[in-house]
Amino acid sequence: MGKKKTDKIVFENVKILDAGAKGVSVAKAPDGKVIFLPNVVPGDVVDVQTMKKRKAYYEGKAIKIHEFSEHRIDAVCEHFGACGGCKWQNMKYSQQLFYKNQEVYNNLKRIGKIELPEFEPILGSEKQLFYRNKMEFGFSNARWMTDAEIQSGTEFDNKNALGFHIPRMWDKILDIEKCHLQEDPSNEIRNEIKRFANENNLTFFNARAVEGLLRTLMIRTASTGELMVLIQFYENDKNGIELMMNFLAERFPQITSLQYVINQKLNDTLYDQDIILFKGRNYILEEMEGLHFSINAKSFYQTNSDQAYELYKITREFAGLTGNETVYDLYTGTGTIAQFVSKQAKKVIGVEAVPEAIIDAKANATRNNITNCEFYVGDMKNVFNDEFINQHGQPDVIITDPPRDGMHKDVVEMLLKTDVPKIVYVSCNSATQARDLALMDEKYKVVRVRPVDMFPQTHHVENVVLLEKR
Repeated sequence: MGKKKTDKIVFENVKILDAGAKGVSVAKAPDGKVIFLPNVVPGDVVDVQTMKKRKAYYEGKAIKIHEFSEHRIDAVCEHFGACGGCKWQNMKYSQQLFYKNQEVYNNLKRIGKIELPEFEPILGSEKQLFYRNKMEFGFSNARWMTDAEIQSGTEFDNKNALGFHIPRMWDKILDIEKCHLQEDPSNEIRNEIKRFANENNLTFFNARAVEGLLRTLMIRTASTGELMVLIQFYENDKNGIELMMNFLAERFPQITSLQYVINQKLNDTLYDQDIILFKGRNYILEEMEGLHFSINAKSFYQTNSDQAYELYKITREFAGLTGNETVYDLYTGTGTIAQFVSKQAKKVIGVEAVPEAIIDAKANATRNNITNCEFYVGDMKNVFNDEFINQHGQPDVIITDPPRDGMHKDVVEMLLKTDVPKIVYVSCNSATQARDLALMDEKYKVVRVRPVDMFPQTHHVENVVLLEKR
């Protein structure tokens, strides 16, 4: 017992110094160790209770605030703090941008150890709330009780929840009344589903016992006004499923794609599931500069449509196309960037590992009457080789937008071998981007850098880098 007590120390009047990785803030303990703690803002002066002690740092939480930072604002969301989503909602947006920019700079400098040009100003998002086009919610029959609810001593008869997983708790769901991330009718649909399910005694999923009818809900919206709703059911209860789906079709006639899945696996990923169309069509259309992109339940599409458009414009500007170039678009996804730059290129070759994404890319190109884009499926490190280049021609520009892990070292080696004059590297993780830039530094110089904020109220940031051959 004694050891546990010494683990939890209280440090008084600690000044929060910086915003760190993953949305937590950073302070210094009197013994010189770093403290990581959530829900505070650089400039706050707080009392800290440590939760974990490690060799080089503490993890803690603020138990009292003595002085508020000048950068602090009131969070608009009633679920702030309990829900792990918008960790920076209590920080002025101008400061969020400052810390995002700083994170990109520090990663490129410290990890990349490369010479950098002056950064172009980080591009903020015009919408700081209600900007997401896709949300996923979980059902649970054992909802997470907030500190306030526990302290109130109230007995809650109905433990059903429809909301978000509590961070690091795979089986706990926080019930959400109003989320500020997706435009209406998102909140109304979610709340009506919950109300209807409770009134009709439809069972909510229990992740530990692995039982219950309602499992997850996905809502996708598009700038065209189209709307997709998909419910995952666990139990194959025909009557319960029909009841819920008919209710949704009648209550929300504006849903253009109403679908469901019966998923009896242990995980709730959709990729290997048969999706059943209940009403409408099995995709929604997104529009960008007159181009239309179909998004189905399994499609990857940037979750902030407005900022995706800005990101693609910066990518196209960095590529500096004149109409005569052969462009390779690596990790092309559903071919959005490829098609977006196609009218300024001679031809664009897109490569992607996910077969369904390439089917979408080809269908979108046909829909958009684009004839100078070709799409190929395969693991990048296996497909992108000498033979591929011999077949498709020497690229003049390569655009690469890899997943969070960055590029495989074989892909980086192949990039160096292509001798391409220009590479535009789009990244959602500047740490792995910095690692890759360091590998290319001998041959390619970083000439332009511009971070783009796709996710206001969070620590996530995209970054676009232009490399030119030395």
